[in-house]
This record gives sequence, C-alpha cells and structure tokens, in this order.
Amino acid sequence: MTGQGARRRCVGVWGLLALILAVTAPCLVFCEGIPRTTFLPQWVPQTQFAGYYVALSKGFYQKQGIALAILPGGPDSPPADMLTNGKTDFTTMFLSSAIQLRAAGVPLVNIAQIGQKSGFMLVARKSSGIYSPPDMNGKRVSIWPAFQTQALAFFRKYRIHVTVIPQSYSINLFLSGGVDVACAMWYNEYHTLLNSGINADELTTFFLDRYGLNFPEDGIYCLKETLDKHKDICNTFVRASLEGWRYAFDHPEEAVDIVMTYARQAHTGTNRVQQLWMLKRIRDISSPRDGAPAGRLSEQDYQTVVSELKSNGMIDEIPSFTTFYVPCLDTSR
Repeated sequence: MTGQGARRRCVGVWGLLALILAVTAPCLVFCEGIPRTTFLPQWVPQTQFAGYYVALSKGFYQKQGIALAILPGGPDSPPADMLTNGKTDFTTMFLSSAIQLRAAGVPLVNIAQIGQKSGFMLVARKSSGIYSPPDMNGKRVSIWPAFQTQALAFFRKYRIHVTVIPQSYSINLFLSGGVDVACAMWYNEYHTLLNSGINADELTTFFLDRYGLNFPEDGIYCLKETLDKHKDICNTFVRASLEGWRYAFDHPEEAVDIVMTYARQAHTGTNRVQQLWMLKRIRDISSPRDGAPAGRLSEQDYQTVVSELKSNGMIDEIPSFTTFYVPCLDTSR
C-alpha cells in the first residue's frame, strides 16, 4: 500500500497503539520509516520536565524525524519497571536510583544528564537553634525513605547523630513541629514552606551539593539494547529534548502554559506560580558547569555518588563510568 492509503494505515496503527500504550507499549515502532517512540517522565506533569513537553508542543521531535508520545508519569508508572518491561523507550531518573539499578543488573544507560546540581536540601527553623550542621546533633530529622543516602552521608561527614523519621510526600510533619529538620527539594517543597507563611529568613537551609555531596538528579535513560540498535534515534531524542529545555528556559511563561495544559489533564492540583518557581530553580540546577556542554555527566559527581552508595551498602559493585554513561550529545553546539 502506498500514498494516502499507506498514510491512513500508519495513522490508524499508531492511534490503536496509543490506546493500549500503558499496557503493551512496544519499543521504537516504525511506520513508513518514521520511528514512533515513547518517553516517561518520572513523575506527574510539572516543569521539572518542561523541556520534553515544550519540545513535543513546539514540534522539535518531529523536526528531528521522530514521533514521540509522552506517557503519563506518577506513582502508578515506576520508571524502572516501565523501562525494563519495554513499556517505554526513554525515561528520567535520579542518578543515585539509576546507579543502584545498574549495579543490580538492569542494563540501563545514561545518555544525557540534565540536572547538574542536586536540588535536595535540609531545612530547619532558626527558632530551633539550628544554624550549622553540628546543631542538628540529637535532633529529629524527617527523610524520604528513597533519599536517605545523601542525607546519611551528610550526617556521617559531620559526625551528627540524629533520630531519622520517615517523611511522607508532604511537609506537614515539619510544619506541625513534629520534627526539627526536614528534607525538601529546592524547586518544590521549599516553595511550599514559603507559601505556608514561613519567611525565608526564619529558616536555615542546607544545600547538600555545597557540602561536597552533589548528587545530580534527573538524567535521560534507556536500555543498552535500545542504544546499541538505535543510536541515531537516541541522538535525535536527546538533541530535540535539549532544544526543548533551551526554549523553555528562554520562554518561561510559554513553557508554563504548555506544562499547565498537561497538569490540568492529570488533575495534579498545581498552579502557575508554583510551576514558574520550579522552572526557574530547574534552570539553576541544570546549568552546565566549567564550560561543559549541556547534558554532560561529570565523572567526579558520578564517583561521589557511587562511593556513598557503596559505603552505605546500597550497591555491592560499582558500575564502570564508561559503560553506565554513554552520551548522546551534540558537542558542536
């Protein structure tokens, strides 16, 4: 079949695939030579992933010759499961999580590192007498169970002994005075604290990347098999995504408009003020360092993370940097 008939058949096939994507999404479907690929953000629609939504909306993926579907992220779609089960071609993950998966035998690879600095922080009220790391000694600290490694490394570095309390998705335990210190993301929960009526000058903040514990967060991942078979598609996906990030950072109001469309569809309950704050902070932590191209993973940062994971018994073997990180970057730009 050729011509319009073939195109109608192609569209029909892709439409059917879109309906069953969440269950059976095949990797890298081709229709008339055009790769149809999928991307899963690791969480619900928000400007933490603005570059991808913007790139899709502005036609940057299409311009690079790929047709992309962005899958709904969130607690029902764990990135590791979706990737390993072939339900998405690309996803984002925090570096520490991806290293643990690779060390456990999951054949994933980092093809671009978007986040360059950690947005993870500890916050305390100055009224609790906490102004420096040693002041936390003997205090109650709430930590997300999945984010303990970075915080524990901080406590060990400063020989701090604290009572660790599991922290839920909310910051309510800290707000109610149930703990002295809480963990937060600079682009998310910290803004929630400020909106709750606490002034910034009432808080002591500890950005862990400033204490020699930089754990870069969002990177783009795919399976090694995908990279080996479709290196050109991986290159074009990263290229279009980086273009989307550049556009989002240069046009923040438009980027927020685009993301809010997805957020409303997903009923996330967010708002423009929160999303604009998040986008500005994401820009800060995604800025390339030392003249490096956007999307590069620093080997020094990698070694910091794997060393702490090994010290905490989170991994048995350290994956080789050169096999874990295979950049799909256009360094000529």
